[in-house]
Amino acid sequence: MLAVREVDAAGYRSLRHIRFPVAPLSVFVGGNGAGKTNLYRALTLLQAASVGTLTRELAAEGGMEAVLWAGTRRRHEPARVRLRAELADDETGQSFAYEVEIGLVPQDEHGTFGAAFAREPQIKRERLTVRAGARPVVVLDRDGPAGFVRDEDGRKCPIGPRLLATETALSALQDALRLPELQVVRQAMAAWRFYHAVRTDAGSALRRPCLAVTSPTLASDGSDLAAVLATLVHIRGDTADLDAAIDDAFPGARLVVPEPGRWASFGLVFPDHPRRVFEASELSDGTLRYLAHAGALLSYRLPPFVALNEPETSLHPDLMAPLARMIALASRRTQVWLVTHSERLADAIAEHGGAGPRVVLKRDGATWIEGLRLAGDFSDEDGE
Repeated sequence: MLAVREVDAAGYRSLRHIRFPVAPLSVFVGGNGAGKTNLYRALTLLQAASVGTLTRELAAEGGMEAVLWAGTRRRHEPARVRLRAELADDETGQSFAYEVEIGLVPQDEHGTFGAAFAREPQIKRERLTVRAGARPVVVLDRDGPAGFVRDEDGRKCPIGPRLLATETALSALQDALRLPELQVVRQAMAAWRFYHAVRTDAGSALRRPCLAVTSPTLASDGSDLAAVLATLVHIRGDTADLDAAIDDAFPGARLVVPEPGRWASFGLVFPDHPRRVFEASELSDGTLRYLAHAGALLSYRLPPFVALNEPETSLHPDLMAPLARMIALASRRTQVWLVTHSERLADAIAEHGGAGPRVVLKRDGATWIEGLRLAGDFSDEDGE
């Protein structure tokens, strides 16, 4: 499994230029406007590069004019967003560094390169570097419409003219046998899960039964929660962690997941009403959101990287400790990364998961992390 070891972002919203290490359990806390969500969003954009939706995601944010760093730039510095992630396999010792730059400036005398609309975000540079020993090897190097990839024999092959200016080579070059390193990185990043848009309102999919399909991992919008819970109950047959998490949050409560037919559903029985099953449609927003977090963090198969954006939303303060214990438990099986407003949640995760929170702040108008040095490490990590 490839774990995220480092993230580097520049030119994106409040991220002037920041590079920081990523731990097995990373917690970022800070006030409104500090830029926590931009750190989170940088990771979602890296995943978008792997699945071919990067320029669409940026266009949906308002286009390059909206997402570019709004502060001053050095003279002749191009107006670009640059994103980079380093992933590593602890078993093999291999590491993979993927970098992508996005901008709007035309690349040739005709006013553009490749096929793209005039104000559409365009991929300007891409690079994938693999290190298996002392010497790193560049296996993908793209500059505008030109570039090369190395095949399975190490030979340089031109990318070719068919790659659009709005396409990432990482997503478009799909020959897994000829380009195995691209396939490894693409699969690893595509498997990341981001949980920030889980709706709990009256029209939420969480409040309705879902198709009874074996679901080992919760969808990013939580829409298959009932199927995820049914998979744990009726296929895995082990709900010890799930039952403990529910009892931790709602003492004496019990999860009820009927044997699925075409549809999967769930409900809760509370000790005050032991003969009454409260269906998902009847649960409070906070209770339903907590159950969605349980589905994300305790599912049959966790993704290699789980990111949570303000998971405390709608939760009563008394649920911070149970949520923290659930996050700590999940971090034993996968890499967990989260941003939060709640110092209470951050402190509880530090107590139960051993990961002290990193404070996100503004420094000269740019997002920064307290204790982060320009070298890309934290000052409190000396001697570790």
